Amino acid sequence: MWQIRRDRQNETRLNAWHAAHAASPLREDRHTELKVILHQRLIGIINLSALESMSRQQVEVEVGEIVHEQLALQKHALNLQERAQLVSDVLDELLGLGPLEPLLKDQSVTDILVNGHKSVFVERDGRLVKTPARFKDEAHLLRIVQKIVSAVGRRIDEASPFVDARLADGSRVNAVVPPLAVDGALLSIRKFAREPICMVRLTELGSVPAPMAQLLHAVVAARRNVLISGGTGSGKTTLLNAMSASIDEHERIVTIEDAAELQLQQDHVARLETRPANVEGRGEITQRDLLKNALRMRPDRIIVGEVRAGEAFDMLQAMNTGHEGSMTTVHANSPRDALSRVEQMVGMSGIEIPLRSVRAQIASAFHVIVQIARLSDGSRRLMSISEITGMEGEVITMQEIFRFKMTGRREDGSVRGHFEATDIRPKFMADLADRGITLPSSLFSAETPIR
Repeated sequence: MWQIRRDRQNETRLNAWHAAHAASPLREDRHTELKVILHQRLIGIINLSALESMSRQQVEVEVGEIVHEQLALQKHALNLQERAQLVSDVLDELLGLGPLEPLLKDQSVTDILVNGHKSVFVERDGRLVKTPARFKDEAHLLRIVQKIVSAVGRRIDEASPFVDARLADGSRVNAVVPPLAVDGALLSIRKFAREPICMVRLTELGSVPAPMAQLLHAVVAARRNVLISGGTGSGKTTLLNAMSASIDEHERIVTIEDAAELQLQQDHVARLETRPANVEGRGEITQRDLLKNALRMRPDRIIVGEVRAGEAFDMLQAMNTGHEGSMTTVHANSPRDALSRVEQMVGMSGIEIPLRSVRAQIASAFHVIVQIARLSDGSRRLMSISEITGMEGEVITMQEIFRFKMTGRREDGSVRGHFEATDIRPKFMADLADRGITLPSSLFSAETPIR
């Protein structure tokens, strides 16, 4: 018992607590203040190195006793429920991310958005909801931000006022502090799904109907190069994860990401992640650097989490030189916009290439464009599957195979619509047949209802 206490003499000195924190009604703001004060007190009492060898349950027992003693010293009369909640909150401060910890554990929350110490929003079911969670003050919020970024070897201050990082579970974090953030520190957390969503689940949710899922499975299994396009938060990475399940177990896959989010289920996966510059502005490793290195790692497929700049040129080169079945995502609102974005990013590579040559490279590299969108009601839908068919003059030609057609809104505000085939049989069907993959012709019939 008492494995985590420091020496008693030091603890006795610390117990001379300020009278300003005497007993008072435990309002919500008082609860937050008391929680933070107890956390600061515990830092002086607890042997932090002992925490590493103990489970949360063991720590909870001992911290509970210490918190009870500290409350008794200040004559705070709490019932059992209030004390249990306070102990839980103090543990979150000590071992986790304070007020954000319950939100991180809530499986229904997909995004956590902090706008200053008094305002915390979450996204549930595609909609933003304000929560009662709050921080004591800006210093408390900044301490949590520093805890996040320091864990991954980053820093954030006035000299470097914004940072990208990730939590231990892979959740993506962006933080911005004053002077860039005018009304207080801003923190955004895109939660990492503990269990990746598979194509079956996407079908159950109505995002990808079974016939379209069947086509996507065939496209990936037949090693066609795929570009997934969509807006922010539309589910591009989720769909990429789901589609990757169709990759053969015997293939070597190299993934390249700015922040490691992909959850591929195959055994033979080599994961690479970029590195930002250090304090001195040195040591940056970009996606382009990793792509060039990946070509020397004997990959069967290369998966780039998202192309943003000059690495698009190297991605096209890889797709055109034997790394069939590679996939990537891009921010765009339509398949045509996606091609334009890739074209612009190739121009960012610094290599002078005639426009027609760039478009010919794109038309040769990508076989399928999958467009996904987050609709106004918060739902996510696969909007279109298109095949790139080649070039006509200086224009890349495409044909749409499946699409989602919106027809209006229901009384509850949800989007009304249906999926439909366009009656066009893809040209890559011959490639699928060569690999022993067959799809029924009725799959592409506009007369066949898609459910």
